[in-house]
Amino acid sequence: MKKSHLFYLTIIFIYLYVPIAVLGINAFNLNRYGLRWDGFTFKWFVAMVENPGLMEAARNSFIVAISSASLATILGALGAIGIYLYRFKGRFILRGSLLTMMMIPDIIFAIALLVLFLICGISLGFWSLLLAHTTFCLPFTVVTVLARLHGFDPYLLDAAKDLGASESQVLRRIIIPLLLPALIASWLLCFTLSLDDVIVSSFVTGPSFDVLPLKIFSMVKVGVKPEVNALATIMVLISIVLVVISQYLIKERKQ
Repeated sequence: MKKSHLFYLTIIFIYLYVPIAVLGINAFNLNRYGLRWDGFTFKWFVAMVENPGLMEAARNSFIVAISSASLATILGALGAIGIYLYRFKGRFILRGSLLTMMMIPDIIFAIALLVLFLICGISLGFWSLLLAHTTFCLPFTVVTVLARLHGFDPYLLDAAKDLGASESQVLRRIIIPLLLPALIASWLLCFTLSLDDVIVSSFVTGPSFDVLPLKIFSMVKVGVKPEVNALATIMVLISIVLVVISQYLIKERKQ
């Protein structure tokens, strides 16, 4: 790698990760406003835990993120397998509509979901959030799994069928094990998309069910509180752990 390329790459990484590092440092800074370093402390993590509104919003967000990521991964994987294995009318229209959903601006998507929920009589809260997050995560799962499926050796499936394997056996013993890296990647992507969504969540949630991005957004309007820095630091650590676990599982699977 040329020195100039290394220099530009270093600048990019500094630009990306210095704000995160500052956030993490201020989570342990005794100075409330983070303008100077006044000493090391865990008091902001204690204040975060003792903030009932923030903890409730965090719990709600993780429940919705885990549930929607799991549903989107299951439904998206089944849909991708169906699109890949079977030839049916409207197959390309279905695939194109999923890609279109990824391109629709969030504000339009949020308004459309809000109108749909009001027409169907679905109260705004947990269920509306779960349905909305599962819906906008679904195309990402389908695209990820389809990309993995197109890397398959098609003769594996034909050989299994020639040896007498049923469709369920082919799915359980060949397709799903080979799809495991894509399933892990799509679940993590959906979890992240759900956890940090603001626009769609602000339209489809009700006043009785608060989520973390909206709670933080309302708190930072009057300045960034150190409790928010502490919570964001924990979320970054969780993200790092999830990435490390996924890479370990993918490496084990390749071996």
